[in-house]
Amino acid sequence: MRPPRSGRPSRRSRGSSPAGREGAAAAGTCWLFGTHAVAAALANPNRVFQRLMVTEPEHPALLAAREAGAVIRIEPEIVQRVRLDDLLGAEAVHQGVAALVKALPNLTLEEALERPGPVLVLDQVTDPRNVGAILRSAAAFGAACLVVQDRNAPEETAVLAKAASGALETVPMVREVNLSRAIEALQKGGCWTVGLDAGGGLLDGPSFKGRRVALVLGAEGKGLRRLTRESCDEIAGLYMPGEMESLNVSVAAAVGLYELARERMPSTYQPPATKKPT
Repeated sequence: MRPPRSGRPSRRSRGSSPAGREGAAAAGTCWLFGTHAVAAALANPNRVFQRLMVTEPEHPALLAAREAGAVIRIEPEIVQRVRLDDLLGAEAVHQGVAALVKALPNLTLEEALERPGPVLVLDQVTDPRNVGAILRSAAAFGAACLVVQDRNAPEETAVLAKAASGALETVPMVREVNLSRAIEALQKGGCWTVGLDAGGGLLDGPSFKGRRVALVLGAEGKGLRRLTRESCDEIAGLYMPGEMESLNVSVAAAVGLYELARERMPSTYQPPATKKPT
């Protein structure tokens, strides 16, 4: 569904460099911070570390990574919390851990489609917090990948990684120059492309039984662009009986993915044991 207008994020929110001079990241690198984001990066064999800073030798990020079977490939620097505050900026919720890493290699669309599950396509969604939240939902519902238009999507940043809560390491972001051509490639690759927007039918997961779906979502405030909309196989919206006419794009992505997951849910499914919220 068309999300409410939230405005274009500032250049600062899209950038990858924290506030401090020491924290300025070179091109092709970025700082990650927060327990979940750093622990997931440590557990990702494709992630290259340049620095790792923690406020205690047995930081929860290190423990979580080891629990996941990761080998810590870099010697952590033990620093005071104020050092991370200065490095990352006063607003960063770093939880006592930060890592300077190289950007992940970009998979091709063909490589990403070898992974199982539905596909998410973002049409000029620029807010890194929204993209991070969408990655988190994609990981939760078993999506294969997230396809974005390269020049109109945020780079890997600490803000995006923190919002993704580790999903940046497990759900590949595929960057394409031309989104309409990417949608065409998805169709040729066996995906039924559904634009999530007003003006069509209702999204009904079980109706796609036997089909692999690529869910296409539009930018904050604008919805799908005309050419993107026309490239989709169909347009569908979410059932919303309440008074609100639209949802934030990250919330719409989560609801849409859940709807698609209903078709794949086995009759014997049991929810996992309750965990503390993160």
